[in-house]
Amino acid sequence: MRKIDLTNFRVARSQTARDINRRIMLNLVRKHQPISRADLARRSGLQRSTVSAIAEELLAENWLKEGAIAQSARGRKPRFLHLNVERAGIIGINVRPSATNMALADLSGRFLAQQSMPTPADPDEFITLVTERVRGLIATHPDLSYEGIGVSLPGRVDDSAQRFVFAPNLGWREENLKPRLELATGLPVELENEANACALAEFWFGHQTEGVRNLVAVAVSEGIGTGIILNGQLVRGPSGLAGEFGHIALTEGGPECSCGNHGCWEVYASNWAALRYYTGAGSGIGHDRGGAAMTFESLISLGEQGDLRAISALERMARYLGTGLAMLVTGLAPEVIVIVGEVTRAWDRLGPIVAEEVKQHSFTHAATRIITSGPAAFPRLRGIIALVLQKRFGAPSIA
Repeated sequence: MRKIDLTNFRVARSQTARDINRRIMLNLVRKHQPISRADLARRSGLQRSTVSAIAEELLAENWLKEGAIAQSARGRKPRFLHLNVERAGIIGINVRPSATNMALADLSGRFLAQQSMPTPADPDEFITLVTERVRGLIATHPDLSYEGIGVSLPGRVDDSAQRFVFAPNLGWREENLKPRLELATGLPVELENEANACALAEFWFGHQTEGVRNLVAVAVSEGIGTGIILNGQLVRGPSGLAGEFGHIALTEGGPECSCGNHGCWEVYASNWAALRYYTGAGSGIGHDRGGAAMTFESLISLGEQGDLRAISALERMARYLGTGLAMLVTGLAPEVIVIVGEVTRAWDRLGPIVAEEVKQHSFTHAATRIITSGPAAFPRLRGIIALVLQKRFGAPSIA
């Protein structure tokens, strides 16, 4: 039950209802295409005249296109409707301390092009290089109109100002990335935390989470981030900084974290933590971008080859990952927790350890499923593309 905020509301006018109905139609076509106008009326509960009027409007704007003619025993044969996925393109950018991945996607979320580059230590250089890449993508796909750019960041974004404010693992200062990228590229830009992007990816595109309205995405990388969807809504908090479970201390006086705290969950359960276990380095190693001589992928490969020290490091990481997940299960009781990151490659070995830790440290009756997502970059990119798609397909705010 949502309380109407009488200090910040919009009266529902006829245009508001029409906008909602348009988005319902777009989503029904997106999910059930090819679909006839009659089926849209049945599924939506709208009058056929209303469906026809909205369909004609969406066809005129090229959001929909007509396809084959359906077979009908009598009367006028209906023509199927499809989402015109070629109408517009969305550029997704996933920033991590080591590398930045980019993708161009259509309206269905299908990737049309992908590329990668090292992440510059200097944000000014980052903006210059990203702008060059964006212009290159647009030049190779000139027939598309562009809805905008979504940027997934390993830190938190002040939602009200769209200002990048907290990214201890990236090493950047507070940055006004949004206006600078918009000025450089000429496209609207949306910023989002990487874990929130992963949560959006599951909510919009996840086959394992169809119909789920309460989930937590846990992005395990150089740090640990959590994206939370409760009752079908992404939880951001009043400033967009909600969900920093990776920086909640598991122990007092533990290793120092890049955020300045000690004993944070990510100090024990991140990729860099596993590398620290393997190398035997001090607490600070792993949060320095150049601190580790090997990659987490190399550590997994060593584990797959039977290296006992690598296996021990990964299993220790898994135990701490499970301890933190138990906190999420106890505190939020989501239907699903989705693990995202390179660690999922070793999930056959590490998953049972994580599950046992959750069982030992969570004493509620929450029946939370723990599942894994796809390759590490994909959920972040798909989620940030979903963030831009929401402007056309998501429910509008009316109160």
